[in-house]
Amino acid sequence: MLAESDQPIRPITVHRSTMRVVDGVHRVHAAITRGEKYVQADFFDGDEHEAFVRAVELNAMHGLPLAQGDRLAAAARIVMSHPQWSDRAIAKLTGTSARTVSAIRRRATADLPQLNTRMGRDSRVRPLSTAVGRESAAQLFTERPEAGLREIARDAGISVGTARDVRARLHRGEDPVPPRERRGQALLQGAERESEPRPRQVVNETFKQALHGLMQDPSVRQTDAGRHLLRLLHAHSLPETEWSRLVEAIPAHAQDIVADMARSCANSWLRLAAAVCQKHLQAH
Repeated sequence: MLAESDQPIRPITVHRSTMRVVDGVHRVHAAITRGEKYVQADFFDGDEHEAFVRAVELNAMHGLPLAQGDRLAAAARIVMSHPQWSDRAIAKLTGTSARTVSAIRRRATADLPQLNTRMGRDSRVRPLSTAVGRESAAQLFTERPEAGLREIARDAGISVGTARDVRARLHRGEDPVPPRERRGQALLQGAERESEPRPRQVVNETFKQALHGLMQDPSVRQTDAGRHLLRLLHAHSLPETEWSRLVEAIPAHAQDIVADMARSCANSWLRLAAAVCQKHLQAH
């Protein structure tokens, strides 16, 4: 359709440092089909992680809608490369829900740096919990009673309004951290300690149907790499009872080793999903 159209081709987006097409591969092929020698391009500066985010963003603006699996893979990759971004910001970018991004983040907890802040959709950085900042402010108010609110807020890493509330609580003889913040801090610390993902259904009917479809696809099963991929996928098509039997078969002295190996395998699959998603985005 692009090649047959009389309209000029929109500029593509190119990652300057690698000269990789971030957005507009179809437009490049359309220009080649037309016999054109040049196509206008906007250059993007930044690292490869930023280039991937830009590709997702541009695709959401004018590209073909991503399939659910592509959206999930994109969200997973951005969670890993931009852990400081909020769930809502990543959800808006990838066309998923904040709850879905939160679940992806929990499963990736072991490989993510523990952050006390997140960047929202408005690019403002907000703390996950102000409990630590409030306690720091309380100590600063005690040590430097002559200091102003802005000075304490800056040094404690909290807002002026929060610093004002801490000072008022101290004057009333109350805990500088409200009970709700205490509970939030406890939940956050508990999440940091819990590196193991929650039990979930490993295989469902959708997976089995997709695997069956791939096994019938000549373009997959008639190549060495495709057959290898099918064998790897088939190895994961065990029912839940079989996964439970595998867990029971692991001796106590090998549990930590197997858990680390399983996480390594999971990370390899995550990288594969991200690479496939990036290839799909570049094709659009």
